[in-house]
Amino acid sequence: MPTLPNKPPVCVHGLRKAYSDVVAVDGLDLEVRAGECFGLLGPNGAGKTTTIEICEGLLAPDAGTVELLGMRWETDGPELRQRLGVQLQETQLSEKLTVDETVRLFRSFYRRGPTVTEVIAMVQLEEKRGSRVGGLSGGQKQRLAMACALVGDPDLLFLDEPTTGLDPQARRQLWELIERFKTEGRTIILTTHYMDEAERLSDRVAIMDHGKVIALGSPRELIASIGAEHMVAFAMDGGAAPLNLASLENLDGVSVARCENGGYELQVRELHRAVAALFEETARRGIVVTDLRTHSATLEDVFVSLTGRHLRDE
Repeated sequence: MPTLPNKPPVCVHGLRKAYSDVVAVDGLDLEVRAGECFGLLGPNGAGKTTTIEICEGLLAPDAGTVELLGMRWETDGPELRQRLGVQLQETQLSEKLTVDETVRLFRSFYRRGPTVTEVIAMVQLEEKRGSRVGGLSGGQKQRLAMACALVGDPDLLFLDEPTTGLDPQARRQLWELIERFKTEGRTIILTTHYMDEAERLSDRVAIMDHGKVIALGSPRELIASIGAEHMVAFAMDGGAAPLNLASLENLDGVSVARCENGGYELQVRELHRAVAALFEETARRGIVVTDLRTHSATLEDVFVSLTGRHLRDE
């Protein structure tokens, strides 16, 4: 059953879910375009996983509607299960089954899809085909979970923090797998805590906080929205008097200044002008700068600019 022409594959309107008196998702509206990787970002408790699980049909919303590929869970559940791929935040597979047996089991649930051999090759587990799941590394288990999500040749793929806890090499292997899936024109919804992951994989990003979307756009658009291309963090000699934030914001090239972890952080438009102005100002005041770090602005900086706290703050 093809997606209806000109209709986004994911339409979420007025979504709400509460647990007792805690509102996890608060009137959420989202549309995901065909063929894009759409990132959902936010700290723990922002409502990302609840939103994803409602879309996956694992939770019922208290209010609102979810339409996937032109269908709804209330009326089209069996057909949706054939066309969605899901990798949960934690996937528990039988540790006594082999990789081959696990993929063969999941393949039996779908009418269509690649062969077991093709799926195992897709996730680069050929050498582990006869190995039991219990003997796989963390990265290999995540790739096997991805195989189970891809085995039905899905039109829409949900990935809920797929690389959490993996080492850098295992993360990159999964990134490459996701990027190959993207090149086939499929639609992906990805939740992640890793800003480099979101910036590399996502065409558009929604930043969530307290059950609401607080920013939406491409990574480049969101980073540009804070009016700064770079961040400058610095600390001073312990005996120096505190600097006035307003005076820092008056420095050439500086957009915003704030206190950060006992030092200062500046959002700057032109790095060379801002750093030169900072050293001129501290020298004029007789202040010794003991540490200076710079980096290009990221989605993490967008979140801090919007909320005053970091994505990983609990």
